[in-house]
Amino acid sequence: MTATHAGPLVPLAGPRRDVELTIDGKAVTVPEGTTILDACARLDQTLPTLCYLETLHPVNACRVCVVEVEGSRVLVPACSRAVEAGMQVRTNTARVKHSRKMVLEFLASSVDLSTTPHVSDWLAEYGARPDRYGPPDHPGAEGDRDSRSPGHHEPPRNGVAATVAQPMKVDNDLYVRDYAKCILCYKCVEACGVDYQNTFAIAVAGRGFDARISTEFAVELPESACVYCGNCIAVCPTGALMFKTERDHRDAGTWDESRQHVTETICPYCGVGCTLELRVQDNEIVRVTSPLDHSITRGNLCIKGRFGWRYVQNRRD
Repeated sequence: MTATHAGPLVPLAGPRRDVELTIDGKAVTVPEGTTILDACARLDQTLPTLCYLETLHPVNACRVCVVEVEGSRVLVPACSRAVEAGMQVRTNTARVKHSRKMVLEFLASSVDLSTTPHVSDWLAEYGARPDRYGPPDHPGAEGDRDSRSPGHHEPPRNGVAATVAQPMKVDNDLYVRDYAKCILCYKCVEACGVDYQNTFAIAVAGRGFDARISTEFAVELPESACVYCGNCIAVCPTGALMFKTERDHRDAGTWDESRQHVTETICPYCGVGCTLELRVQDNEIVRVTSPLDHSITRGNLCIKGRFGWRYVQNRRD
């Protein structure tokens, strides 16, 4: 008896061919479709990135990872540009360094990057001077911001972009939104959308200097479609989205990552098997993450896994 196939045959994708290119004079061979950023990693070369995350589709928003490709009229984003056979890439030319310097100056002069990892090192490395575009005490974290109404956005003045004029939003006990630190990298939008959660609770509203992350019709977060999974917090590169526990510690001056340790465990709430990374300081859980390379979570969690650990702290003497 001969077996028959009920449906159309689906051809299997063939193996990707190898592509050889040169990066800063060094030859490297990688599979076809590899990005320049990943090819650089093969050579242990680290490029600065802000809007890039390996589990998200690149949106080419921040442009700090740009490199020079021979034959290309413009600098190209290494996080999304695929390699080509014979490609000649230069990652540290005067043109590249000048571009990164300008991008960092624009960002640091318009938003608060004080809680963005590595930025201070990059500013020093590229000789960036954000004060050229505005006073260092721009209205980003103190009373100037809190005196404005939540929906108010001023035009840029004194070289300071209007994004810093947004007040901090504290409308729940789980996390805070400090959009004075937002660089519009789109990572939270992607995580809330097709890449991760498919909730679509947030999007970019407005244009130009008025562009901002917003819920639909700018409703309060508890009234929006948000399910409080916290995946947007996990991908935020600047601290614009932050655990309320972390924010409270920072406000009190007690946040100290050198005193924190990580304990891995399995989420107790269901049988999916999500790995939790408990960030503990002074015997207190201060935030919870999940590894990006985990085959189940890929860094994602639900509201229970990300925030449902407070019962651990409710001890009785």
